[in-house]
This record gives sequence, C-alpha cells and structure tokens, in this order.
Amino acid sequence: MAIGNNSDGDMMSEINVTPLVDVMLVLLVVFIITAPLLAPQSLKINLPKTDAVQSNDKPQQVSLVVDAQGNLELENMHVSDEGLADLLRQRAADPQFQLQIEADNAVPYGRIAELMALAQHAGVGKLSFITLAK
Repeated sequence: MAIGNNSDGDMMSEINVTPLVDVMLVLLVVFIITAPLLAPQSLKINLPKTDAVQSNDKPQQVSLVVDAQGNLELENMHVSDEGLADLLRQRAADPQFQLQIEADNAVPYGRIAELMALAQHAGVGKLSFITLAK
C-alpha cells in the first residue's frame, strides 16, 4: 500500500511509483508504434512524378555448377578449385560480374562454404544461388 500504517503506528509517506512507470511504458510503446504511421499524413507535400528509369547495365552472370560429387563446371568447362580461383580473379575486376552457384541438393554445406570463401578471396562482390521453387 502506498499510504497506511506501519508497525510503529506512524503513517507511511512513500509513494509507490510502480503503477506510474507501467502506465508510462505503455504510453511510450503506443507512441513509438503510432508515430511512424502519422508522419507521412502530417507532411502536406506533393511529391513530383517522374517516369521510371531503367538501368542499361546488365550484370555479367556466370554460372558455376556443382554436381553431387562436388565437381565444378564453370560455363560448361570442367575446372579445379585452383583453376576456378584464377578465372574468378580475372573476371572479378568487372564491377558487373555476378557469380551464380547451382549446387546439387546432395552437395555438403562444407563444399559450398569452401567455394564461397574461394570466390570472396578472388574478389567476387556479387554471389547468388540458383534454386527451384517448391
């Protein structure tokens, strides 16, 4: 109790602030959630309308196929790990270069992690995985 008698018979003059803190935290959460929703409507501005701009730069996509045994095939050429590293170093200089990895479902994750590290060390900045939709 906030105000009442203690064991000496004197009145307690302490205020219990726990309910006040609870109410303040609830209000804070409500304001945090609603503030982003109110901001766009409160800015009475008209944004300019423009035509969509399409980029002419197409990424140079190179496909790396990894079969179930972990063998590598880069653009229909069988390559070793060292050969792959050399080829990736040569092509990674192009900022539009993107390596796409198509790995068999049976390939262990460790092999894919090795190939990702190899590509990173070769300077490949864009890497993607090709999968099939369910």
